[in-house]
Amino acid sequence: MKLTNQTAIITGSSSGIGKAIAIAFGQEGANVVVNYNSSRDKALEVVKQIKAAGGDAIAVKANVGKEADILKMFEKAVAVFGQIDIVVANSGIQNDATFMEMTLEQWENVININLTGQFLCAREAAKHFVAQAKGQTPVRAIGKIICMSSVHDMIPWAGHVNYAASKGGVLMFMKSIAQELAPLKIRVNAISPGAIQTPINKSVWSSEQNMKDLMNLIPYRRIGQPEDVAKAAVWLASDDSDYITGETLYVDGGMMLYPEFSDNG
Repeated sequence: MKLTNQTAIITGSSSGIGKAIAIAFGQEGANVVVNYNSSRDKALEVVKQIKAAGGDAIAVKANVGKEADILKMFEKAVAVFGQIDIVVANSGIQNDATFMEMTLEQWENVININLTGQFLCAREAAKHFVAQAKGQTPVRAIGKIICMSSVHDMIPWAGHVNYAASKGGVLMFMKSIAQELAPLKIRVNAISPGAIQTPINKSVWSSEQNMKDLMNLIPYRRIGQPEDVAKAAVWLASDDSDYITGETLYVDGGMMLYPEFSDNG
């Protein structure tokens, strides 16, 4: 039980990777705030699963791109569980178009959720961590922030420039705040998944040919599962990784190894 008596806010946790992280945290003893924007029934089902496994959880509606929503979510977490120890800024969207056809609205929507949302969540997390630890002399982290990024924080992605730009922004955002917050004993790290079997990329894994093509990009020759990311998140949120901050953990089956060069290019 690596996260016993700790409270975690996980944004976008009604489905996909966020859901897997929420359930894994609950199984490790954490109180979990299951955040959703529109899928209330799915969020309540995640809460149900966490409670069935012996954990505790609540579902809280919030659009992570709206400051007022974020403030209310943090207030609710404190009101119910008393404190906040972990924040996983997981919410993310895609709104794809070729570069010359991409609208300003498509660009702003993705940047707002994927990057500004992480700023808002991380900022409030840091404020709460510092306030909670006032008067203490901590040996280990007073709070942990995990930013959800993507292999596209490094790999260019034509046709998805808004998404790739947002994830590239997350990379430097994470490192910059990790540098600033480390003296306060706040750890900040990121997870960059590769191809993970979630609803957001169903068009890939639901097609036999598309899956075959995908395997050419994954040296490990399997698509990732949400639980692969969840296990990494548990480790980064636990004291097992207490001396690690400012790092990105790529959970990608080797996608960042550029397999197209495995035969000399």
